[in-house]
Amino acid sequence: MNTNPHFTPRGRVRGALVLMIAAVLALGQSVLPASPAAAAAPYDAYVMGYFTETPGGQGADYGLHLAVSSDGLDWTPLNQNNPVVTPTAGTGGLRDPFILRKQDGTFVVLATDLKGTDFSQNNQYIHVWDSRDLTGFTGYRRIRLHSMPTHTWAPEAFWDPARGQYGIVYSAHNGTRDVFMVNYTGDFVNVSAPQVFFDPGHNVLDATVLVEGGTAYLYYKNLNDGNLYGARSGSLAPGSFTTYTGPLRQGNAIEAPIVVKSNTSSTAYLWGDSFSPVNGEFYAWSAPSLGSGSWSVLSQRAYTQPLNAKHATIAPITAAEQSRLLGRWGAPAWNRLKSYNYPDRYVRHQNHLARIDPYPFDPYTDQQWRLVPGLADPAGVSFQSVSDPGRYLRHYDYAVRLDPDDGSAQFRADATFHRTPGLADAGWTSFRSHNFPDRYLRHSGYLLRIDPDDGSAGFRQDATFRVGS
Repeated sequence: MNTNPHFTPRGRVRGALVLMIAAVLALGQSVLPASPAAAAAPYDAYVMGYFTETPGGQGADYGLHLAVSSDGLDWTPLNQNNPVVTPTAGTGGLRDPFILRKQDGTFVVLATDLKGTDFSQNNQYIHVWDSRDLTGFTGYRRIRLHSMPTHTWAPEAFWDPARGQYGIVYSAHNGTRDVFMVNYTGDFVNVSAPQVFFDPGHNVLDATVLVEGGTAYLYYKNLNDGNLYGARSGSLAPGSFTTYTGPLRQGNAIEAPIVVKSNTSSTAYLWGDSFSPVNGEFYAWSAPSLGSGSWSVLSQRAYTQPLNAKHATIAPITAAEQSRLLGRWGAPAWNRLKSYNYPDRYVRHQNHLARIDPYPFDPYTDQQWRLVPGLADPAGVSFQSVSDPGRYLRHYDYAVRLDPDDGSAQFRADATFHRTPGLADAGWTSFRSHNFPDRYLRHSGYLLRIDPDDGSAGFRQDATFRVGS
């Protein structure tokens, strides 16, 4: 039983109070009354909060961004991937946002008070907002968590039923090493004195806490070896966690773990944020259950992160909440095309040629496309460049280029394609040429061209793409 409604599984509608009592008694804790959040509709979707940094620093901002997903794997950024709220005090920027659904069903947003990448700054404050449903934000404030000459990084929060309060956990240097500190609060205005929450005897960073089935889980980065680990406890008491997983890493460098339970099964997902050799890339794992600690690497084919997202937070939401978020902030007016057999690569233009390249790259807008009604046939689609809107993808001698629309019938036919179920996977998409209907858009040597389907598995994978944002 999950005593934190931020991570409540789908379908916890009937019998919620009975299950809560059983789980809490198993922990030897007093029973708290069920909250409105516990009796809410089933969770059918997810919301992600994050900040952005572009690969070359162009267009970077440090406000709160939001994205939504129906499956928790493929994400749609909101508000054209622009911030929905930005701090107005302190450094004027945020990093490491966290979204918590409180016991009354509303939300609180916490974030590091830091703009840019000067990590030598000492700051005892964090940003805080209240929100009814993440379509608006009120009560902006900064709260001071300690008086130590150090940072206050990656704040997250959890409900502690034994105390009847929320714990705010964050990374700080306690004079000996980097540990996780905790302050307790009932209103995210007034906080208790800080105390050490987790100190395994070496430097740690980026705590995330999830409670399920009477067990509290804490995932973190070990700064000594650079890997992610999971710890667990039979309670949420400071100092009670013991590491139970082996080291976890993808890429050269990883941080900022997020642990998420599936809304529809016992499956758990672990996300990590990579910052080397490239910035702005997430990696993910799955496990049959959170308690197993048996994490398997997820292929990047299985998930797509929001563009330029950094140090994210994920919370389950209802279908109605997802609809309200889309209605309030809107889905992007652009798309990206992800390669099926090279899922770290996206269709982009470079020197007016179309190709697939691994992201991140600059300028990042080279991979953004408006799928407009086909220039030769509105039943088809044409790919209009976002960064060069007078140009469209078209084939010429079967190679695909980015050319300006000259108004001719030939150009418009060359620049029109028809969407079909993916040749390699019907859940993805393939694009058939309008004027050469036996030929499909595919990559070869990473360059795009149109070729006839030869029936091979290799061709069909080359000709299959995920359309998303």
